[in-house]
Order: sequence, then structure tokens, then C-alpha cells
Amino acid sequence: MPRLLSLLLYFLLILAISPSHAQSSVTSDFSSYQDEAQQIIDTALNDQEAFDRLTYFVDKFGHRFSGSENLENSIDWIVSEMKKQPFDDVKTQEVMVPHWVRGEESATLLAPRKKDLPMLGLGGSIGTSEGGIEAEVLVVDSFQDLQQKADRAKGKIIVYNVPFTTYGETVQYRYRGGIEAAKVGGVASLIRSVTPYSMQTPHTGNSSYEEGIKKVPQAAITLEDATLLHRLQKQGANIKIRLSMNAKTLPDVQSRNVIAEIKGSEKPEEIVVLGGHIDSWDVGQGAMDDAGGCFAAWEAVMLMRKLGLSPKRTVRVVMWTNEENGLRGATAYRDMVKKNGTVDNHVLAIESDGGVFKPRGFGFGGSDKGYQMVSAVAELLESIGSDVVNRGGGGADIGPIMREGVPGMGVLVDGSRYFWYHHTAADTIDKLDEREYQQSIATMAVMAFVIADADQTLAR
Repeated sequence: MPRLLSLLLYFLLILAISPSHAQSSVTSDFSSYQDEAQQIIDTALNDQEAFDRLTYFVDKFGHRFSGSENLENSIDWIVSEMKKQPFDDVKTQEVMVPHWVRGEESATLLAPRKKDLPMLGLGGSIGTSEGGIEAEVLVVDSFQDLQQKADRAKGKIIVYNVPFTTYGETVQYRYRGGIEAAKVGGVASLIRSVTPYSMQTPHTGNSSYEEGIKKVPQAAITLEDATLLHRLQKQGANIKIRLSMNAKTLPDVQSRNVIAEIKGSEKPEEIVVLGGHIDSWDVGQGAMDDAGGCFAAWEAVMLMRKLGLSPKRTVRVVMWTNEENGLRGATAYRDMVKKNGTVDNHVLAIESDGGVFKPRGFGFGGSDKGYQMVSAVAELLESIGSDVVNRGGGGADIGPIMREGVPGMGVLVDGSRYFWYHHTAADTIDKLDEREYQQSIATMAVMAFVIADADQTLAR
């Protein structure tokens, strides 16, 4: 027995000092960064200028739709401001983007009574003929319901009154509503806006067409009016709408990604990238979606400089263009880093594109070892309640490089109000809270700094 006990103790000792165990202990303890993390948090929470900069920006430029002068002017301003700051490099990357123009548009209920219907054409939609479309209405509550009523659909404006469940599920009616309507002979598609809450606010967003299927105009109406039309149909009313849209798609135009970075002090070839998308829809200010995410990333990197922190790896902020109706900026960035051979040097990509509301933490897409490491880093954020790390996460703009093997994280926030304002004229700066914005900056800064400075590279 003594010999067996000795062998067992020897075996346990070997396990304790083995490389795999040593690596696990290193990646799971970042308590040595507690002072720097708290310094970042305290400084972010006491920064009275960050929210003012975001407010000035969205008030000055308004919406920043791909192809618009507003977008390019806003990029000029950002680059000019960044070049005044202690970045080691500031540049832009040229990207050709779609140029869809909304034009004048309206929807009017003609029968059983006259009523103007607040509406927004969906991105990429064709326009109506010059005189518009006047047609009877067929209201359905699902694609299956449309198929069951297909014999009644020809020549009708199809209205989808589909309640919001999740964004991923409900947004299919925005993407495919026009396609499915055209298949059964519908002359236009009107969707109930993709939102759980409305105050007569229509929500826009991208739509699609399918080769070989006739293109029909596509637009969104409000939750209130979609349910009204459904009630009228159930009451047996003859419903008629006039839809007028001057939308058109022009040739692609040039836009730019914005790229700025501070070089790593020991491993400058390794990169932690964080950012959001600088374009927005052509309504509202795009304050929540996604100027707030872009500026939070910008402020996070400058916070490191302000505090004299010099992470071992390069920290890069990217403001991607054309996320809303094309993802051209994201794919161009992916192509660039593949071409110059640096995609494998990207240690971690962090995206903020869910609104800068109260941060809860992150969703992480990567290996189990990487998850353990970022979860341990997130413990440093416990004081502001953003220490949660869920499995699975990323974002639209970091998606292309994540598919090349780069670990990715999306900032998790209290999203209870996000889809109230998403893609609407109500996406304005007053919907954001300065304290929550400061916490979002701190959350991104702590994670980016520690991962960029850690002795170990984040495991893939």
C-alpha cells in the first residue's frame, strides 16, 4: 500500500507540473491585470467628453447610407480627427458599395376608409410605375398561410402581418416577402415591421429578389397598421391600398473602411481588432446602429493611450462600411488581410453592433481553450456587471474573418429596446444613456487590452 500511494502521489505531481496543466493555469488567471482593468473602468466612467463626441457626430452628419454624401463626409471627419490623436497609423481602404436611392414614397389606405399609412421602402426594392399601384389587399400571417390562400393572391398587394418572435426568424419576411408574393401573382409586398414594439414607426432593412422570379415593390408598414388591416380582412371588408415608390438602384460608388491602430510593443505583427460599421440606413441618425459601436471601439483604443498602456500586440479599430445593405466593407477587409498574409495574425476580433446599451459581456466564437481564456479576462469586468461570456458569438462585419479561423466576440448588451428603434427614424442619440455608453467603452477596452497584452496568445 505505501508503494501504491507513493506512485499515485508521483503521478499527481507529474500532472500538476505538466505543460498542459501549466498552460491552463496561465490562461485562467488574469488577476494581475486587476489594477489596469479598474483604471480603465474608472477613467471611462469619468470621461465627460466621449458621449459629447458621439452626440456631435450624429447631430452633424445624420444618417450615413451607403452611396450617400453624408457617409463620405462623416468618414472624412473621422479620419481628420484620428490623425490628430496618438494613433501609430490611420488609413482608409477603398470599397465599392451599392447605391440604392429611396426617393419619394407613400402608402394610402383607400378602402374601406382613407388613411395614410406610415411606410418605408425596403432596401434594394424596385419602384412602382409612375402612377403607383392601386390594388386590393390580401393579409397573411405566414408563408404557409400565403400558400393556403394562393388562389386569392393574384393581382393583390400581399401584406404579411407576422408578429415578432426573434429577429433571425421574423426577418425572413423582409428578405423573402417579395419573392414569395410574386410567386403567387402578388403585385407588391408589405411587411409588418420587424419589431416587438411600435409607436407608428416603420422599420426599413434590406430585401432580396430571386433570379427568374418577377420583381415586385417591397416596403414595411407599422405594427399598428398591419394588425388593423388584418382585423379589417377578418371583418369581411374590401381593402384597397395605393402604393407609390420612386426607389431605384444606381451604379456602385466608392466608399471606405476606416482603419487606425496602435502598434504592439513586443508582438506588433499580432493583431486584436475591434469596431463596428460606420454606415447606417437612410433614416434617423444611426446613433444606436452603429455609430455608438464604432465610437465605443475608437474611445476604447484611445483610452489605452491616455492611460499610458502599451499592450504587447497591435490593437486596431476598424469602422467597416456598407454593413447594412451589402457587407462590402467586411468582405474587402477579409480579402485585404488574406492577400497581405495577416489574417492568421489576427488574435481576436471584437464587434459592437447591438446598440451601446447596458453591457452584459460577450458572446464568443472560438475554441474551448479560447473560451476559458476570455471568460477569465471577463472576470475583471465584474464591477460593472459585464463579466458574462456566452458560447457562440461574433458579428456581421467580423464574420468573414471568423470564417477564416479568427476567434470573434460580439458585445452583449441589454437588448430589450434595441428592436424598438432598429432601422427607424427613431434611432437617435436620445435613445442612448451616457453611463451605459461609458460602460460599453470600458467593457471593450478591458477585453481588448488584456488579450493584446497577455503573455499567451489566445488559443484558436
